[in-house]
Amino acid sequence: MTPNPIDVSQLDPRVAMATSVNAESESENAAEPQALKITAASSNPKMFTLPWSEPLASWPQDLLANLPRGISRHVVRFVHVGDEVYAMKEITRQMAEREYENLRRLQKLELPAVTPIAVVTGRHDHNGEPLEAILVTKHLKFSLPYRALFARNLRPDTAERLIDALAVLMVRLHLAGFYWGDVSLSNVLFLRDADAFTAFLVDAETGDLQINLTEGQREYDIDLARTNIIGELMDLSYGKLLPGDVDEIEIGNRLVDRYHSLWSALTDTDKFKPDEMWKIEKRVNKLNELGFDVDELEMKTTEDGKRVLVRPRVVDAGYASRKLLRLTGLDVQENQARRLLNDLDAYRASTWREGEDLEIVATDWMREVFEPTVRMIPREYRSQIQPAQFFHEILTHRWYLAEHAGHDVPMVEAVKNYIDNVLPNYKLDDKAISALLEEADSGVIDDESTYGDDGYDPDYDPDAAVWSH
Repeated sequence: MTPNPIDVSQLDPRVAMATSVNAESESENAAEPQALKITAASSNPKMFTLPWSEPLASWPQDLLANLPRGISRHVVRFVHVGDEVYAMKEITRQMAEREYENLRRLQKLELPAVTPIAVVTGRHDHNGEPLEAILVTKHLKFSLPYRALFARNLRPDTAERLIDALAVLMVRLHLAGFYWGDVSLSNVLFLRDADAFTAFLVDAETGDLQINLTEGQREYDIDLARTNIIGELMDLSYGKLLPGDVDEIEIGNRLVDRYHSLWSALTDTDKFKPDEMWKIEKRVNKLNELGFDVDELEMKTTEDGKRVLVRPRVVDAGYASRKLLRLTGLDVQENQARRLLNDLDAYRASTWREGEDLEIVATDWMREVFEPTVRMIPREYRSQIQPAQFFHEILTHRWYLAEHAGHDVPMVEAVKNYIDNVLPNYKLDDKAISALLEEADSGVIDDESTYGDDGYDPDYDPDAAVWSH
């Protein structure tokens, strides 16, 4: 079932002007462009020098970046374009335009998704035969597909932490009215976020932005996610990449539970007595702890006047990260920001400066603590680990060293020990990357045998489905 088109003017004003591409307005039988057409959200002039007349699978090796890719139904390559690295995906024109449009809208709403760069249509080979369109997105630096994460030596609870990140992503998308329609670990990229992960949507070709989602649409996404995740984890287990004590079905059920718990925390209406208004602050503090900022609260009394109904109306993610950005200019993930703010508070206390403006203390903390530490990242690892993640892990490593030694350990000593003994685990060797790339390409199938021209499965109706967990 293709979602019914809606009046874009009814959506968030940022969405209405998100892009000049409007895939829904074009007929399925519209003629393909006869000449190369690039609609780009980037002014990178190197875009025009790429071999668009060649099938993507045949592009020269000197253009390609040796980065791990996830399994995809389509041909995907990471390509050097000047100083940038872009992900190129070869798909039908309708799907490319639709996904570009969706990603532009998600970008305007500041939701966690890869950044769209361009949609390239009207491609023809040297014999004049038409080639599929290409969707271009910016490579999300420091991110990895889930299979690449499991190719490393990670903690036993990695699967649970990935699921928690995916639950947060789904809730944020659903709150904004985005119906995903194809939820799986394969369609997500993960960034380390202190001891957790942050998930970013990487595949939006089946998605649809609406004013509000029905419960049926949300539950369809949840049920599909559970089914796909169990299958993906079983595949990891078969390849001996998953710890033996991980229960795939339990992890799939965890997603459902985590989603519903978070959705409830963000959307439920609380009832308070008039003399219990302090509980409103408690509710707001709970949302802040979950990483969400409350922009508005809707409060009204019951008809008998004995209760006050309170519900958050607009909830934005990134409470700690916005605070850190304001204080230091560092743009990091939410849990990283929380850890860095804690260290900033510890620095403020240890220097007896509680009475000073936090902005002034933060400037000194950056100069005396954070910057000297992250400058010690070896050059060969600077593309492997975010500075904020490095700093977080140094703090954790330093604590363990001090606990073992029975006394405080100097920061420089902790950094050197971490670089020698822990940091090498971040690096994927060429053999591991080659295996991941070969595996990724094994999933490529013909687009038209999988989808109709518009990219949708015509046989499902989310609101008519029966859910079973």
